[in-house]
Amino acid sequence: MADSSGVLIVGELNDGAIAGVTGELLGVGRKLADSLGEDLSAVFFGSSIAEETAKGAFPMGADKVYLADSPVFNTYQPESAVEVLEKICQDVSPNVVVLAVSNMGRDLAPRLAHKLQTGLAMDCIDLNIESGTNSLIATRPVFGGKALAEVDCGAVKPAMASVRVKSQEALDPDQSRSGEIISVEVNVDSSVAKTAVVDNITVEVEGVKLEDARVVVGGGRGIGSLDNWHILETLASDLSGAVGSTRGACDEGYCALDTQLGITSKNVAPELYLAIGISGASQHMSGVSFSKHIVCINKDPEAPIFKHSELGIVGRWEDILPAFQQKVKELIAE
Repeated sequence: MADSSGVLIVGELNDGAIAGVTGELLGVGRKLADSLGEDLSAVFFGSSIAEETAKGAFPMGADKVYLADSPVFNTYQPESAVEVLEKICQDVSPNVVVLAVSNMGRDLAPRLAHKLQTGLAMDCIDLNIESGTNSLIATRPVFGGKALAEVDCGAVKPAMASVRVKSQEALDPDQSRSGEIISVEVNVDSSVAKTAVVDNITVEVEGVKLEDARVVVGGGRGIGSLDNWHILETLASDLSGAVGSTRGACDEGYCALDTQLGITSKNVAPELYLAIGISGASQHMSGVSFSKHIVCINKDPEAPIFKHSELGIVGRWEDILPAFQQKVKELIAE
C-alpha cells in the first residue's frame, strides 16, 4: 500500500466488554507503533457497542478506535467481517496489522491476507520492528515448538501477523490517555455471508477459568487413573487455581478436552504451573512456556520437563504430593 503508516490491531469483545486478548494486542501494538514513531489504531466488530467500551482501548494504548457497529456482527460473521476490514485497511493504509490466535483471529487473518495480497506470519510469540529497515520481525515456533524462527516480513505492506494468546503483556492502563473514535459504515450485501451462527452453547465452568488462573496444576498420562485425577482437582481448588492437562491425559479419559494445554490447544501464563506426571514434550510446553514459575514432579530424572522447570522433584508423585497437599492446607489454615 502506498503511503502506509501506523499499526492496526483487530480487537475482540466479550459480552460487550473488551476481551482480555485485546489488551495483549494493544500492548504489542503500542510497542511496534512506538518503534515506528506512528499511531496505534484498533478496530472492533459488534452490535450496539457502547461508546464507553470503545473508549476503554485508549488507556490500554490505542490512539484511534474504528467501530464497525452493525446487527450483522451480533455474532462473528467471517465473510462480512473480512469485507469491512479490507475496506478499513485500504482507507487507513497501515504498515502493520496484528490479530490474535483466537477462534476469530485464526479464521479472519488468512482471509484478510488473501484479500490484501500480502503475507501472514501466524502463531507468533513476539513481534519487533527492525531498526533501519522498519521491517516487521515475527518470532514463531516451528517443528512442533522445538525451535523458534524469525520471519522478516520485508517491504510488503501491510505486514501481517497473528500472536498467540498469553504471549504478550497488556500495558498498565493510563487513564490520562484519550483518542479518536471513528464510526465505520457497514454496507455489506447479505449475499456475502456464506455462514451463519445458529446457536451459542455456553459451557459453565466451576471455580477459576483455566486461562485466567494464577495457579495451574497440570496432569499428564502419568497420573494413572480418573480417581487419581480428582486429587489434582482438590489440590487446584486448595490453591484457588485450575487444572490443565496433556493430550495423553485427555486420550486416557482422565479429563475434558477443553483442559488440554499445548501448541494445538490452550495457552496459559499463570504465576505458577505445577506439572505432575508430565514428561514435558515440546508440543505441551509450547502452551505453558509463558508461566512465571514452573515446578514439576516426575519419576524419570531424564524427562524434558526438568529443563523447563525452576524447581523439580524426582520421584513418584503418589509419594510426594500428599505431603505437599498437607502443607498447603496448613498454610491456608494459618
